[in-house]
Amino acid sequence: METINEVHVSEPGLVVVDVAAADDETAFAFHTALAARWATTSVERTTRDPGQPGVRLRCYLDLCQPLDASGQAPAPH
Repeated sequence: METINEVHVSEPGLVVVDVAAADDETAFAFHTALAARWATTSVERTTRDPGQPGVRLRCYLDLCQPLDASGQAPAPH
């Protein structure tokens, strides 16, 4: 996986999430659960480390932008 740089976590509430899962379906299901609650980057594929079991997925998450029940960020006041 690529290294985490200062831009990824430049302010409080920004999170880099590295997921290790048995298969693509599990990794994407976890990302979907995160994306239902917070603003996240989209993901299109997982990676595999040669000689290692399972898959890996990285996404970026903004805890300062929780989503409402419709999946939208609340309007600012």
